[in-house]
Amino acid sequence: MALHSTISSRVQHMLYHHRTQGKAVEGVHIRGITDAMRAEGVKVDIISLPGADPYSTPKAMSPTSQATWLMKLVSKFPEPLFELAELAYNLMAGWRLMKFFRSNPGLTFIYERYSLFMFVTVLLARWRGLPVILEVNDSAAVERVRPLFFKGLAMAIERWVFRKADGLVFVSSVFRDRALQVHGRIAPTLISPNAANIAQFTFTQAQRDEARQKWGLEGHVVCGYLGAFVPWHAIDQFVYRIADQLTRAPHLKLLLVGDGAKFDEVREFVQSKGLADQVVMVGRVPHDQVPGLLAAMDMAILPSAGDYTSPVKLFEFMACGVPPIAPDFLPIQEVLKPGETGWLFKAGDLDEAVTQVVSRSQDEAALQRVGQAARSYISEHRQWRHNIVQLTDFLLSLQAGKAARG
Repeated sequence: MALHSTISSRVQHMLYHHRTQGKAVEGVHIRGITDAMRAEGVKVDIISLPGADPYSTPKAMSPTSQATWLMKLVSKFPEPLFELAELAYNLMAGWRLMKFFRSNPGLTFIYERYSLFMFVTVLLARWRGLPVILEVNDSAAVERVRPLFFKGLAMAIERWVFRKADGLVFVSSVFRDRALQVHGRIAPTLISPNAANIAQFTFTQAQRDEARQKWGLEGHVVCGYLGAFVPWHAIDQFVYRIADQLTRAPHLKLLLVGDGAKFDEVREFVQSKGLADQVVMVGRVPHDQVPGLLAAMDMAILPSAGDYTSPVKLFEFMACGVPPIAPDFLPIQEVLKPGETGWLFKAGDLDEAVTQVVSRSQDEAALQRVGQAARSYISEHRQWRHNIVQLTDFLLSLQAGKAARG
């Protein structure tokens, strides 16, 4: 039976609920799941923060650029007030969900991108007998950029929803195990790393040549970076460490895509070192321009990542046939085979990362071979289409288990 008929016969109508701004990485994930479901004939509705449309001119590295004035205001609240606003959002979300339920009696299930202090979706789903699956990308149990003030309350709510939801989707087994350690018993789980659509990351030689000409990269081996210039991504520290090596490797150029708090500092450093020709800083671009920039790269560097996360950019590099050099966190090891689809360095050791970039740049044949294998891996195993097949099978197994228990 064709996949289209299989998926649509099992799931007729899905509600995707989220409380994010729908931009940057979360927007990529929301559109990836939603588009894949719709491509298989499933009706998908999205309920999000008012004004947070993941389909409205998505920005690649700018999660707040199109936020409404209300989002911008709330984001500047002191932490206690910010968390109380998150808690209060349950009232608005509950009203909107109830309105949606009344006008959509044929809903198959709810898929929610879990947010801290959010409980009303699980509460209403249980009341109405609707299956609800939470996609877990954040947790009160992990170290966060914005530390929690009401951590005890956040943990209590999280423990309740993790136990009362029908199922939980984690991007890595490390993340799932951490939740189990902190909360004990939780709902059945699915491990589903991120993905990329091959069709969106396919380019011709002419497109590659055009991109390399535009940015002055012809005749060089190009190591790329795609992401935010923020401390926890460590691209600034990587540039500082590789600067002296670049003067001794004139064949190598860096192509850095994105912006953020550290962007101006890195640009000033590059200019002060006289490396502006070797370190090309593109800045922020719309997400639909990312594949064209990836086409110009021969390899990519991922200086750092969360030790429990599944970086979307890793999959986009691989989908484009750009072999990544990435930290050896367990979630990355779950999808990258060293020497076959990319290379690993010891997490936190940016000097090793620099050494690998310089040494790999001297073997273009290996870059092409590993890049092609990385692209094949994404094509065969890690497209968004594969994720929704997993999700649909997971949903059916949960329903079968519930029916067996009576």
